[in-house]
Amino acid sequence: MTFDFFNVPRVVFARGAIARVGEFVPTSARVLLVYNGRKPAIPHAVDFHQRGEPTVTDIDRALTIARGARCDFILGVGGGSAIDAAKAVAGLLSNGGVASDYMEVVGRGQKITRPATSWIAIPTTAGTGAEVTRNAVIGWPEKKFKVSIRSELLLPQIALIDPELAVDVPPDVTARSGMDALCQCIEAYVSANANPMTDAIAIKGVELAGQFVKRAFDNGRDIEAREGMALAALFSGIALTNAGLGAVHGFAAPLGANYPIPHGTACGVLLPHVIEANRAAGAAPEKYSEIDRVLDGGLARCGQLVRELNLPSLSTFGLNEQRVPSMVELAKRASSMRYNPVELPDDVLREILRKSL
Repeated sequence: MTFDFFNVPRVVFARGAIARVGEFVPTSARVLLVYNGRKPAIPHAVDFHQRGEPTVTDIDRALTIARGARCDFILGVGGGSAIDAAKAVAGLLSNGGVASDYMEVVGRGQKITRPATSWIAIPTTAGTGAEVTRNAVIGWPEKKFKVSIRSELLLPQIALIDPELAVDVPPDVTARSGMDALCQCIEAYVSANANPMTDAIAIKGVELAGQFVKRAFDNGRDIEAREGMALAALFSGIALTNAGLGAVHGFAAPLGANYPIPHGTACGVLLPHVIEANRAAGAAPEKYSEIDRVLDGGLARCGQLVRELNLPSLSTFGLNEQRVPSMVELAKRASSMRYNPVELPDDVLREILRKSL
């Protein structure tokens, strides 16, 4: 057995942990604050407000600001979009160039060779686990694709996780973020690249998300539920960055680049249908049985959560039967597809999308 395991040097997890951020930022630092949602009170920082999921244009604009202000420390505060933007900016500040130089699949694919500029990730939603992943997902609208800038050198020095930051997150964001965390844990657990460490982390994340996502959706001020989902998201990020994902995320990349579908919505809606297809193909039977046990129903429970959390079908966003074949062709190019526990033929991939309309 052989595997590598990547993680951030330090995780600070506590209710109220945001009050400690000053402990970790050098007093002489020139800070770029990358945020979305409500602006945090970080004095003496240069601001960059990330609106929506980051694109190559966003990253290059933030880089121009950071370089002009001679920033040498990054704070990424917000959902996965803000943290991925901060991650990309921190990497490019130390490595030079622009976003397209380092993009997989559709960019030049240059390697990150120098450690990222010092930065701290502070999530305010419980979903992507971006605070502990080694890739930044960036959209390139002109190419109708979303791909990653990827390297273990992009990991932050500290992931500071305060579950109380999520209490005011709206229910729809809680729903789609939570389903993303659940999906990531399930896909990492059954991944063809999984290992014993990721298995232990991922299956605990499945259990936590199954237990707490509906509670957090129903009552955003349920701090126990917020804490459980913050852990589930953290575990999902650790698991995926070491084990990879699967067909759900293979679809989510081109869907999010071509339609205004929130990432977590795409993942949640697709998840039951991908599980069904994988199980029909005989993939990872023992692991899917364990998911059934800890999730109290597995496939059926995932479908139930989609309904209980009011996730809209993909046709709501304009996807239709005519576009299914082209989306399948794009999804097959996504890096996540190679870790699905079984290779799914084109007709099965098309049927997964049709069931999600």
